[in-house]
Amino acid sequence: MEALYPAIKPYVTHSISVEGPHVLHVEECGNPEGVPVLFVHGGPGAGCEPWHRCFFDPEAWRIILFDQRGAGQSRPHAELVGNNTQALVEDIEVIRQRLGVKQWLLFGGSWGATLSLVYAETHPEKVLGMILRGIFLCRPKEIEWFYQHGASRIYPDLWEDFASLIPENEQDDLLAAYYRRLTGEDEIQRMAAAKAWAIWEGRTANLRPKKSVVEHFSDPFTALSLARIEAHYFINNAFMKDNQILRDAHKLNAIPGTIVQGRYDMICPMESAWELYQTWTMAELYIIADAGHSASEAGTVDALIKATRKMLKKLS
Repeated sequence: MEALYPAIKPYVTHSISVEGPHVLHVEECGNPEGVPVLFVHGGPGAGCEPWHRCFFDPEAWRIILFDQRGAGQSRPHAELVGNNTQALVEDIEVIRQRLGVKQWLLFGGSWGATLSLVYAETHPEKVLGMILRGIFLCRPKEIEWFYQHGASRIYPDLWEDFASLIPENEQDDLLAAYYRRLTGEDEIQRMAAAKAWAIWEGRTANLRPKKSVVEHFSDPFTALSLARIEAHYFINNAFMKDNQILRDAHKLNAIPGTIVQGRYDMICPMESAWELYQTWTMAELYIIADAGHSASEAGTVDALIKATRKMLKKLS
């Protein structure tokens, strides 16, 4: 069973101004002469964590991580103005050009997989390959599964905590009800909604509950950006057309890829990974029999590390 590489620190960090008011935090780790790989974090709004640097052999890869608009160390925190999928795709291009990268591997999970797919369909000639986990195609049925009817039937006890923040007369559309609170003027109500939203996600991320994951999600700084930005994207159908990713998947067919999917992913059910695999002819699918959604689960880590090594051989 493969494990993460040892902890490393960036050899350089960048603050890159994009469309106002946004300034992106970007860091580079590993080998400056290595094969470029971009880590695309989830959420949207979750931001990068130090352990995200450790999926890659630091002697072989030029590891680039960035916090998307409003997330992590990017500024302003939890900002919704100018925050949409098309803008994030443009930001990735700005980073690529600023760092002098001709082509790169994309590595992302959950929303990070979504954004990687949209970027690759927009700029296929810039993508060497993709390693994606916990596939999320951002269709209305996937959003409804997690925020209205679906996961609630698997976790009725945890769902009660999430839904009970909202009065019964608003519970027929919890996404809209949470969005109103997360974007409202009442700071106390906004923070309470953010924590409830983030804790629901953190509690359901692992097949076996993991205290450290829940604690990270429930941290007020993380919870606010995660909840506000996710609700903003999801109420706007992620600023995408119906079934956009699968409709445009033919654009991926010159790009090699690996899909890693937990069999018991309750946030992004496996159906979406299967549909993508059926459409993306250059992709391999690895189903992890004893994993949920989180990238930190042992079987998922093992598959992702093996995928980076296999991809390195293919690209070298």
